[in-house]
Amino acid sequence: MYRTQPAKSRQHGLSMIGFLFVAVMLVAVAMVAMKVVPAYIEFFGVKKVLADMAHQSDLRNMSNAEIRSDFEKRASVGYVDGVTGKDLVIDRRGSVPVVSADYTVRTKLVHNVSLVIDFSASSDPSAAPPQID
Repeated sequence: MYRTQPAKSRQHGLSMIGFLFVAVMLVAVAMVAMKVVPAYIEFFGVKKVLADMAHQSDLRNMSNAEIRSDFEKRASVGYVDGVTGKDLVIDRRGSVPVVSADYTVRTKLVHNVSLVIDFSASSDPSAAPPQID
């Protein structure tokens, strides 16, 4: 009495080639993320240390050696290993010294392919990052 429509013979879904392509892309993105995330975590640690130093009341009375020593103490607490007191640039043009750090993180991705990330952090929040030529 009732006629049923014949089932569509066309399948819907992901083919094996499509699945492998998606899997390779996800693995590549995960691999890059595993290399980039620790570098950014350390960068935010450096920024936090420099921001804390900027709010320190006796920063203008400290010598450059004392500023570098204070940074190293704060950095060791914040698990910052890539930047040391020697890497700091201290600018004393204004009433309060501006402490900045420009550094590069190079991490190996695969065999002879590396990822290079340039970071720039400063105790002055209005400081512009350096321009790349």
